[in-house]
Amino acid sequence: MTSENAAITGDLRTKIISEPELILEDRDLMRALIAANEKVMGGNIVDLRGIAMERLESRLERLEETHRHVIAAAYENLAGTNMIHRAVLKMLDPAEFEEFLANLNNEIAEILRVDALRLVLESAVANDDPAARDLGDVLLVVEPGFIGEYLTQGRNVPVRQVTLRQVQPDSDLIYGDRADWVRSEACLKLDLGPGRLPGMLVFGAEDPHQFKPSQGTDLLTFFAGVFERAMRRWLS
Repeated sequence: MTSENAAITGDLRTKIISEPELILEDRDLMRALIAANEKVMGGNIVDLRGIAMERLESRLERLEETHRHVIAAAYENLAGTNMIHRAVLKMLDPAEFEEFLANLNNEIAEILRVDALRLVLESAVANDDPAARDLGDVLLVVEPGFIGEYLTQGRNVPVRQVTLRQVQPDSDLIYGDRADWVRSEACLKLDLGPGRLPGMLVFGAEDPHQFKPSQGTDLLTFFAGVFERAMRRWLS
């Protein structure tokens, strides 16, 4: 085809001839060219190359979508890891138990982005004991057996170290005046050492999707392990 009868003339034609990869890399242009070629061939001819290209494009789109999901999950996991590490470092700062509890209820809760945080300890000491009240509202002392009952909700199921679930508390025992708007929670069961009753760290969130059973628990399991060791030090 000469420049005299070519439909594309001038700088555009020169650009296409010198850099044809610009068209090959443009999906919309390639689709338009394939559609034009099919019209020229007529409806009774099957273009196997065009079909193959469509299938390859479909596979490429699926691969790209999977790639985006993998990258997003990796960034989310990295952000979660950094958040847990910051909370652990902040948890190791206090030199007194009262400061440790105050820090837990304020800075650590803020770092972990939870709306309510409660440390539950089983003990024969009543929760209205003055010594317990002096340690702040983050600490809740309960009767032996309460934690297992709370985690299983009365069902005959194994007690896991980390329980994630959507809830609507029917009492204010755990969350106090925040119980009305807590819609999901993470419960971390604590092993406080030989001869001691268990404990539990509870994170409450207003967002019903912040803690769900389908989520991974590796980071919270790590946090629970560090917290257990810190509590054993305070209780020794």
